[in-house]
Amino acid sequence: MRSLGGTEGEDFHYSAADGLRLHARIHGGGDRDALPVVCLPGLTRNARDFDALALHLSRNAARPRRIVCFDYRGRGKSQHDPDWRNYNVAVEAGDVLAGLAALGIRHAAFIGTSRGGLIVHVLTAMRPTILKAVVLNDIGPVVENTGLAQIRAYLSNARKPRDFAEAAAIQKEIHGEAFPALSDDDWRRMAWAIYREDEGIPVADFDPALLNTLAMLDLDKPLPALWPQFDGLRHVPILAIRGANSKLLAAGTLAEMARRHPDIETAEVEGQGHAPFLETGGLPGLIERFLDRADPEHG
Repeated sequence: MRSLGGTEGEDFHYSAADGLRLHARIHGGGDRDALPVVCLPGLTRNARDFDALALHLSRNAARPRRIVCFDYRGRGKSQHDPDWRNYNVAVEAGDVLAGLAALGIRHAAFIGTSRGGLIVHVLTAMRPTILKAVVLNDIGPVVENTGLAQIRAYLSNARKPRDFAEAAAIQKEIHGEAFPALSDDDWRRMAWAIYREDEGIPVADFDPALLNTLAMLDLDKPLPALWPQFDGLRHVPILAIRGANSKLLAAGTLAEMARRHPDIETAEVEGQGHAPFLETGGLPGLIERFLDRADPEHG
């Protein structure tokens, strides 16, 4: 499997509560006095999304961190679930906790992109003490149906590329209008993150049954807001990142998050939509500085 950041990381396999074999990728041994970082990807994405960012954070000369990037069930190197109804944030949050228990991690900073940020909200109810700092990447307590409809449309009608060059071109064609800031290298890196190689052919690296969960959504009605769960994060510092062109996280929701939380930094990323590529521009440095500020006792 090709790496996005120049390092393969270490594969870690563990069992979920129902016996499913799940996978995480671990980068760096880390400074034992520094908080480890747990990276949670989006709906159909996987641990490879974080390769380049994990390389940056794990090789910080002053404070190298251990980075744990999860593949949810049915994604990446994790086993597919025979019951697609288990592809939900509550089950996936439990799977993350099982993985952290297997790794002996009691406290961590969390980086959640899209679906990953929703899982962070669920963890505030399941295990609030495990959360010591949170980065929310283009996600908040209110998810806009316009953004969900867009995601459902392009996933349901996804074209099958013949090679990775075409895979990158397809992604740029679909998302390029919302992401004018990205380079061709960024699109190529995205292609290697979301597809696995099967006899030279790119194949979407998730269980196709996952799309059943999108088909079930009634987008004529707003999804339940997660403000109580967000308010449960008051005890931890937050960095909330929004793509300036995002249709999933509204600017008004980000402003309300800033109003309600006593220790939050916000950032809007120009030239990117849902969700910003965390390895691009100044985002690795922004995240690194936030983690260092949120982890002062280990500085």
